[in-house]
Amino acid sequence: MILVRHAESEWNRHYSRTRIDPNIPDPALTEAGRGQAEQLAEQLAAAGIARLVASPYRRTLETATIVAQALELKITIEPLVRERCVFSCDLGTSPRELAALWPDLDFGHLEEQWWGAPAESEASLARRCTAFRAKTDALADRSQVAVITHWGVIRALTGQELTNAAAIRLP
Repeated sequence: MILVRHAESEWNRHYSRTRIDPNIPDPALTEAGRGQAEQLAEQLAAAGIARLVASPYRRTLETATIVAQALELKITIEPLVRERCVFSCDLGTSPRELAALWPDLDFGHLEEQWWGAPAESEASLARRCTAFRAKTDALADRSQVAVITHWGVIRALTGQELTNAAAIRLP
């Protein structure tokens, strides 16, 4: 399984320059981020990815959509790999609104506020990551799955801090 941090969002662009939360809930990708996602599709094709899983945030869904279109793959939505709710960008969008933006994706299993409470604890994140590992470790196609997720989830699962659109194989 390959873990991929989403491509650059509007929030990332502002925060990386100022280190101040720009108060952009559930941000979209930047133009640079869309280009990163296109390059990511090439990398994942070379890695033999046959299935995509994505967090329900717009930045992960946009990244996954670009990859899915390039590789002709379907996207499965997995709320366990959502970001730890700490910053403004971690406030999500309702399943109804997401379904209007991505009508071909299934958001029916999401709670109305799927993103959790602000200031989610490290312990809560660790429990979600443990549940995700339990759900995916035995998958027969695990080596062909890419998960479009977030900095905090990747750090919790691997100990690594990735930049936007970077990937790491989960042992």
